[in-house]
Amino acid sequence: MDWLINDALPVLARIFIVWIFPFSFLDKVFNWDNALKQANSGVLPGGPVLLVLAMAVELLTPPMIVFGFYDGIAAFILAGYCAVTAVLYHNFWSYPRFWSPSSEGYPHVWDFFKNFGLVGGLIFVMFASGFIQTVGKDIEDISALTQPKITLAGSAGE
Repeated sequence: MDWLINDALPVLARIFIVWIFPFSFLDKVFNWDNALKQANSGVLPGGPVLLVLAMAVELLTPPMIVFGFYDGIAAFILAGYCAVTAVLYHNFWSYPRFWSPSSEGYPHVWDFFKNFGLVGGLIFVMFASGFIQTVGKDIEDISALTQPKITLAGSAGE
Protein backbone atom coordinates (compact mmCIF):
# COMPACT_ATOMS: atom_id res chain seq x y z
CA MET A 1 0.00 0.00 0.00
CA ASP A 2 2.95 2.34 0.56
CA TRP A 3 3.81 2.23 -3.16
CA LEU A 4 0.32 3.54 -3.91
CA ILE A 5 0.60 6.50 -1.55
CA ASN A 6 4.28 7.30 -2.08
CA ASP A 7 4.72 6.50 -5.78
CA ALA A 8 1.49 6.12 -7.73
CA LEU A 9 -0.71 8.87 -6.26
CA PRO A 10 1.80 11.72 -6.70
CA VAL A 11 2.33 10.72 -10.34
CA LEU A 12 -1.43 10.43 -10.91
CA ALA A 13 -1.94 13.84 -9.32
CA ARG A 14 0.63 15.36 -11.66
CA ILE A 15 -1.00 13.68 -14.66
CA PHE A 16 -4.43 14.97 -13.68
CA ILE A 17 -3.16 18.53 -13.09
CA VAL A 18 -1.72 18.77 -16.61
CA TRP A 19 -4.15 16.43 -18.37
CA ILE A 20 -5.93 19.20 -20.27
CA PHE A 21 -2.88 20.80 -21.90
CA PRO A 22 -1.88 18.17 -24.50
CA PHE A 23 -5.52 18.06 -25.63
CA SER A 24 -5.62 21.84 -25.77
CA PHE A 25 -2.46 21.72 -27.90
CA LEU A 26 -4.13 19.28 -30.30
CA ASP A 27 -7.24 21.43 -30.43
CA LYS A 28 -5.09 24.38 -31.49
CA VAL A 29 -3.44 22.25 -34.20
CA PHE A 30 -6.71 20.96 -35.63
CA ASN A 31 -8.66 24.20 -35.17
CA TRP A 32 -5.91 26.69 -35.97
CA ASP A 33 -8.25 29.37 -37.36
CA ASN A 34 -10.42 29.43 -34.23
CA ALA A 35 -7.37 29.40 -31.97
CA LEU A 36 -5.82 32.27 -33.93
CA LYS A 37 -9.07 34.21 -33.70
CA GLN A 38 -9.02 33.82 -29.90
CA ALA A 39 -5.30 34.75 -29.72
CA ASN A 40 -6.02 37.91 -31.71
CA SER A 41 -8.99 38.79 -29.48
CA GLY A 42 -6.80 39.79 -26.53
CA VAL A 43 -5.06 43.08 -25.89
CA LEU A 44 -1.59 41.76 -26.77
CA PRO A 45 -0.38 42.12 -30.35
CA GLY A 46 1.14 39.27 -32.34
CA GLY A 47 -1.57 36.63 -32.21
CA PRO A 48 0.25 34.03 -34.36
CA VAL A 49 3.44 34.28 -32.28
CA LEU A 50 1.46 34.11 -29.03
CA LEU A 51 -0.41 31.08 -30.32
CA VAL A 52 2.79 29.22 -31.21
CA LEU A 53 4.27 30.08 -27.80
CA ALA A 54 1.09 28.86 -26.09
CA MET A 55 1.27 25.63 -28.05
CA ALA A 56 4.89 25.12 -27.04
CA VAL A 57 4.00 25.62 -23.37
CA GLU A 58 1.04 23.24 -23.63
CA LEU A 59 3.13 20.57 -25.37
CA LEU A 60 6.41 20.74 -23.43
CA THR A 61 5.58 21.52 -19.81
CA PRO A 62 3.14 18.64 -19.05
CA PRO A 63 5.64 15.80 -19.66
CA MET A 64 8.29 17.76 -17.76
CA ILE A 65 5.94 17.96 -14.77
CA VAL A 66 4.81 14.32 -14.96
CA PHE A 67 8.33 12.90 -15.34
CA GLY A 68 10.02 15.32 -12.91
CA PHE A 69 12.35 16.90 -15.46
CA TYR A 70 12.81 20.50 -14.27
CA ASP A 71 9.28 20.14 -12.96
CA GLY A 72 9.41 23.21 -10.71
CA ILE A 73 10.38 25.49 -13.57
CA ALA A 74 7.81 23.86 -15.87
CA ALA A 75 5.09 24.29 -13.22
CA PHE A 76 6.09 27.94 -12.76
CA ILE A 77 5.84 28.57 -16.51
CA LEU A 78 2.54 26.72 -16.81
CA ALA A 79 1.08 28.50 -13.75
CA GLY A 80 2.05 31.84 -15.26
CA TYR A 81 0.49 30.80 -18.56
CA CYS A 82 -2.76 29.84 -16.80
CA ALA A 83 -2.91 33.10 -14.84
CA VAL A 84 -2.14 35.30 -17.84
CA THR A 85 -4.61 33.54 -20.13
CA ALA A 86 -7.30 33.71 -17.44
CA VAL A 87 -6.93 37.47 -17.10
CA LEU A 88 -6.46 38.26 -20.80
CA TYR A 89 -8.85 35.82 -22.46
CA HIS A 90 -11.49 35.03 -19.83
CA ASN A 91 -12.31 38.53 -18.63
CA PHE A 92 -15.85 37.65 -17.57
CA TRP A 93 -16.23 40.98 -15.75
CA SER A 94 -16.44 42.84 -19.06
CA TYR A 95 -19.76 41.17 -19.95
CA PRO A 96 -23.07 42.44 -18.62
CA ARG A 97 -24.78 40.02 -16.22
CA PHE A 98 -21.94 37.51 -16.51
CA TRP A 99 -23.52 35.29 -13.82
CA SER A 100 -26.54 34.67 -16.04
CA PRO A 101 -26.35 31.45 -18.11
CA SER A 102 -27.66 33.44 -21.07
CA SER A 103 -24.70 35.87 -20.94
CA GLU A 104 -21.69 35.50 -23.25
CA GLY A 105 -19.54 35.99 -20.15
CA TYR A 106 -20.97 32.99 -18.29
CA PRO A 107 -18.55 30.36 -19.69
CA HIS A 108 -15.66 32.76 -19.10
CA VAL A 109 -16.44 32.84 -15.36
CA TRP A 110 -15.86 29.10 -15.12
CA ASP A 111 -12.84 29.09 -17.42
CA PHE A 112 -11.29 31.86 -15.30
CA PHE A 113 -11.86 29.90 -12.08
CA LYS A 114 -10.59 26.64 -13.63
CA ASN A 115 -7.39 28.37 -14.72
CA PHE A 116 -6.72 29.54 -11.18
CA GLY A 117 -7.59 26.10 -9.82
CA LEU A 118 -4.82 24.78 -12.05
CA VAL A 119 -2.49 27.50 -10.76
CA GLY A 120 -3.12 26.19 -7.24
CA GLY A 121 -2.24 22.64 -8.23
CA LEU A 122 0.86 23.82 -10.04
CA ILE A 123 1.99 25.72 -6.93
CA PHE A 124 1.91 22.36 -5.09
CA VAL A 125 4.15 20.93 -7.83
CA MET A 126 6.54 23.86 -7.33
CA PHE A 127 6.66 23.15 -3.58
CA ALA A 128 7.12 19.39 -4.07
CA SER A 129 10.00 19.98 -6.48
CA GLY A 130 11.79 22.35 -4.10
CA PHE A 131 11.57 25.16 -6.67
CA ILE A 132 9.96 27.69 -4.32
CA GLN A 133 12.41 26.97 -1.51
CA THR A 134 15.39 27.28 -3.88
CA VAL A 135 14.16 30.54 -5.37
CA GLY A 136 13.46 31.90 -1.88
CA LYS A 137 17.00 31.05 -0.75
CA ASP A 138 18.45 32.63 -3.90
CA ILE A 139 16.49 35.82 -3.25
CA GLU A 140 17.74 35.90 0.35
CA ASP A 141 21.33 35.40 -0.82
CA ILE A 142 21.04 38.20 -3.36
CA SER A 143 19.40 40.48 -0.80
CA ALA A 144 22.26 39.86 1.62
CA LEU A 145 24.75 40.91 -1.05
CA THR A 146 22.95 44.17 -1.73
CA GLN A 147 22.36 45.20 1.89
CA PRO A 148 24.73 47.97 2.99
CA LYS A 149 26.96 47.12 5.92
CA ILE A 150 26.24 49.59 8.71
CA THR A 151 28.71 49.99 11.51
CA LEU A 152 28.27 52.28 14.44
CA ALA A 153 31.07 54.72 15.19
CA GLY A 154 32.74 54.03 18.50
CA SER A 155 31.62 50.43 18.67
CA ALA A 156 33.87 47.79 20.12
CA GLY A 157 36.58 46.53 17.82
CA GLU A 158 37.60 49.93 16.42
